[in-house]
Amino acid sequence: MRIRLLAVGTRMPGWVEAGIADYVRRLGPEFRLEIEELTLGKRSGGVEARAVADEGRRMMIAIHPDEYVVALEVRGKSFGTDELAKWLGQRLQDGRDVALLIGGPDGLAAECRKRGDLHWSLSPLTLPHALVRIVVVEQLYRAMSILKGHPYHRGGVT
Repeated sequence: MRIRLLAVGTRMPGWVEAGIADYVRRLGPEFRLEIEELTLGKRSGGVEARAVADEGRRMMIAIHPDEYVVALEVRGKSFGTDELAKWLGQRLQDGRDVALLIGGPDGLAAECRKRGDLHWSLSPLTLPHALVRIVVVEQLYRAMSILKGHPYHRGGVT
């Protein structure tokens, strides 16, 4: 199965690149994780709506028609770790590739939210986009480790 993380924003700090690379390595070959960065829409004169619309158009083009789409947003569904593992197991069973959408500083465009098969909230907190990438990838690795019976997840702080 392939999971693509479609994220608005480029030039992440080195610690983000290193963290993602570490978890991608740990995931192994049966779980292909790809990061696709989309440039920020041009923000000028306080007109964020135009930038979000531009980001949304480009994100919609990047989504493959047969992908299971997960829109990451604060008002989405929260998962416990075991629930996330169960969800991931279901995705592995149905065999569809997954696209995870992370919007820019002003969120996802309406058409991206509408396209989402699932709306996932990592937290009610507002998180920096760089940190969201790390948290998503780590949680996918944690869920996969549960499915494989690997001792990484020991049920500690969640």
